Amino acid sequence: MRFETVELSPRIGTEIRAGKTDLLKGGLREEIRDLLEQRGILLFRGLGLTEEEQLEFSSTIGEVFDQGEKGIFRVTLDRSITPQADYLEATTFWHIDGAHDRVPTRASVLTARVLTDDGGRWTEFANTYAAYEDLPLEKKQWAETQRVVHSQVYLQSAHYKSPTPEMAAHWRTHSEQIHPLVWKHRSGRKSLLLGHTAGRILGMSDDDSRRALGELLEWASQPRFVYRHHWTVGDMIIWDNTGVMHRVEPYRADSGRLLSRTTLVGEEPVM
Repeated sequence: MRFETVELSPRIGTEIRAGKTDLLKGGLREEIRDLLEQRGILLFRGLGLTEEEQLEFSSTIGEVFDQGEKGIFRVTLDRSITPQADYLEATTFWHIDGAHDRVPTRASVLTARVLTDDGGRWTEFANTYAAYEDLPLEKKQWAETQRVVHSQVYLQSAHYKSPTPEMAAHWRTHSEQIHPLVWKHRSGRKSLLLGHTAGRILGMSDDDSRRALGELLEWASQPRFVYRHHWTVGDMIIWDNTGVMHRVEPYRADSGRLLSRTTLVGEEPVM
């Protein structure tokens, strides 16, 4: 490889040590994409890209999703900056971005801009490829026959225990999808499609669904599958949204915490 790498943990995560110039040229595209698929998350410690540079870099490794301001979504609970901040409160629970869409997003790129002592200093990432691979054979065979309802309603309800009728109605405007519990990728690999968007297994009662999904979520978030990143301003992380769940440490709405996110458009439907 044309850059130095350091493993962050045995099952997930690699730090890449490369300069801005090489990254922005786009010549490292294939190496970065291959390593992302293999390792789940890539850390560029203290890289310090501006928002414009982050957008430029993101466009070298995939198609950037049109969101926020010209492709930049500002992750903050400050509603004067991000009117959709209500949704971000629930990101303290495990989730896969876009799991309630037909084609989940390919990857996300996140850069820390402002950090405080009021929470939000770490984000955890869990490798759902590895979680599937380590399942006992009988559990794998069961999981591969199950189909699960994913909805923004389930994720938001994990945080908002008593939502207003207006909030609940707004959540329901988002798509709901039925996906297989095991995502069979074009590469031939398989991953668990889990998180708090997963609310019900078809053919099972609500109680049995919650129990089964809860047990799998606990399995997939074991320390051996997880990398916890403690943010420093300027850090940039890319994660493979097709095989990695994530969640953030809770933080105060008035903390001032701010990160910039670019998202890569999904490239394969869940099969």
